[in-house]
Amino acid sequence: MPRAESSSHEVTSTAIEIYPGLGVWRVSLKPAWGEPTGSPVTSSSHRALPPAREALAEMVPVAEPPIPLAAITGRLAQRGILVEIPLGSTEEVYGLGLQLKSLRQTGKKKTLRVNSDPIADTGDSHAPVPFYISTAGYGVLVDTTRYASFYFASHKAPAPHSQPPAEAGDWKPAYIATNTEDLYRTKRVSSFVQVEVPFESAVDIFVFAGPTMLDAVRRYNLYSGGGALPPLWGLGIWYRAFGKFNQREVLGLASELRAARMPCDVLGLEPGWQTKAYSCSYLWNSGSFPDPDAMIAELRRQHFEINLWEHAFVHPTSPIFDALRPVSGDLAVWKGLVPDFTLSVARDVFAGYHCKAFVEKDITGFKLDECDHSDFIASPWSFPEHSAFPGGLDGEEMHSLFGNLYARTMWNIFRERNFRTYSEVRSGHAFAAPLPFVLYSDLYDQRDFLRGVINSGFSGQLWSPEVRQCASEEDLIRRLQMVVLSPQALINAWMVPMPPWRQFDGEKNRAGELMPGWEALEGQARAVLELRMQLVPYLYSSFAQYHFCGTPVCRALVLDDPDDLANGMIDDQYVLGPHLLVAPIMTGQTTRRVYLPRGNAWILFSNKDFNTSQGAMRYEGGQWIDFEAPGLNALPVFVRENTLLPLAEALPFVGREPRFKLTIQVYGNAPADFKLYCDDGLSYDFENGASYNWLALSWRKETGLTSRLTIAGRPPPREDLYEIVGAEVVA
Repeated sequence: MPRAESSSHEVTSTAIEIYPGLGVWRVSLKPAWGEPTGSPVTSSSHRALPPAREALAEMVPVAEPPIPLAAITGRLAQRGILVEIPLGSTEEVYGLGLQLKSLRQTGKKKTLRVNSDPIADTGDSHAPVPFYISTAGYGVLVDTTRYASFYFASHKAPAPHSQPPAEAGDWKPAYIATNTEDLYRTKRVSSFVQVEVPFESAVDIFVFAGPTMLDAVRRYNLYSGGGALPPLWGLGIWYRAFGKFNQREVLGLASELRAARMPCDVLGLEPGWQTKAYSCSYLWNSGSFPDPDAMIAELRRQHFEINLWEHAFVHPTSPIFDALRPVSGDLAVWKGLVPDFTLSVARDVFAGYHCKAFVEKDITGFKLDECDHSDFIASPWSFPEHSAFPGGLDGEEMHSLFGNLYARTMWNIFRERNFRTYSEVRSGHAFAAPLPFVLYSDLYDQRDFLRGVINSGFSGQLWSPEVRQCASEEDLIRRLQMVVLSPQALINAWMVPMPPWRQFDGEKNRAGELMPGWEALEGQARAVLELRMQLVPYLYSSFAQYHFCGTPVCRALVLDDPDDLANGMIDDQYVLGPHLLVAPIMTGQTTRRVYLPRGNAWILFSNKDFNTSQGAMRYEGGQWIDFEAPGLNALPVFVRENTLLPLAEALPFVGREPRFKLTIQVYGNAPADFKLYCDDGLSYDFENGASYNWLALSWRKETGLTSRLTIAGRPPPREDLYEIVGAEVVA
């Protein structure tokens, strides 16, 4: 931003209501001395979809902004623009995207820098989002792609010039600590969130109303375009094959999984399928995969979907290298081009090739790796922040947007063919909710992975705590339990040729040494994977709520009840869908503390494989309990009392034409209706409003179980998707 030219640090503020009554406002901050130099690059200008306006209109109308917009101010400094947003004395703050190191952000400074190797709780993340949620029931998005720093009431009290103006009304500032004891207790010393946006002299602030905390998240997700709705097969089990496998070995693995009755829908191929992988050629390695078309046909015959690993850095031997050279950045990564996906030419070349070479040949998804950044390691590999791109972005801006842009480029291939994908990506930013791409990490801390499941729900993201190397049999099962209760059930075996349930020790696995008694461990692993298959209809309906209503599939307890102080610090439990409370057991634990949210009672989930010794125990909400885990089948999943829980017969794969046989578990004496989402599970026809339905399940003691379609005139294209085979009164 200019320095000597500026004779004033003043910033003008213009507030507008976006779609009157729909609860979204934009505050534009600009220098008082004229228009800002340049055009700030924003996430909103590169979003994948427009706002879901009709869905927003179905929410409770909001007439007034949740915070005084006049109190959102800014001033110019040498470093950029400093934004100040009021924060009440009792408010707590959450969000900022995929934060793996912490849940609650109040009292902290976070710099949202794209980095795949965070070493401390400083804000570094491969999927940061400049969006936060307050327990007062509103959300704030700072629409920037810069590495913004957020100070959540963490530093000295604002100077007099930044106090709320008179038109802010009765806004009450935060309590200011007056002694050391108070300072360390409150962890806040101002009544503002301060946001430093470097290099810019203007920025837009979006404010999302509640009235509840969860409603504010819903508005943000719907304003982003609505949550992703995966294909049904995407909610099955994923397995990524050993990176050194050839065509024969991949087919052998597929046959082995089917023979062992291990549920699996998606097989992923790692870098070895290409002639060049760092950077990428996007050409089949004919030495290892002499006939990929035949391999794909055989995998499809066995009802596997195929997912290919890649990254976007284009090797000189790639067929698209010359076409992409003029629309790529000025610096290479692993000697490969970095396409500028802000340009339609680059997107068209990249997507057009992938469509013809892979998607038209029945490849149904991609793993988009290394689209983040890493500079905390000995050999930083990605393009630097001072890179330049022909669309006008520098490297910092591109790092922030690269994951979203890459995912959008690939997603459009499938949208144009009216076939849903569910894929993986290693970076994301704001407005990512519609993208059917699940985040993952090369790190492997079990607690961080659990925190990722919880935090992703604040910011319109999906996260997979994938299973990779394991330290013991227990570690494998506990990690499998967490992954099947997450948005994507992924076993990433790229490091080992044998499935980890046959040998968890990586060195012995690669040496071909089966573990003594592996059959028993495989049986335990199968039971966990079958639990996922039982929950697919429940999860699919939860994702439909994410798409149509913006409700996160996995969410922190504080989102449902921010007034319950116990919820505010819980970062090892989460709500899955509308009715399940998940409290994963960490490796090495035989007991754990579980908080049961207030407002209703909770009943321990029970089926033939899990919690068989405890049974369907009932607990009142609003209390802590000590959950005993004497064995690996002890699984702390609790069902909200008065819930109908649909459980499917465990299939070996979901496939493209599933038929689910459902047993409806009844928890409580007066269960509420449960709505099952119905569509073809494959296409985007649901977007036209005429190719989906909701099947309402009801249960009464007097009449038993009944079902009815709740949207007349919209028959599902698959009327045989669900077959209700019975009801089971659990408690």
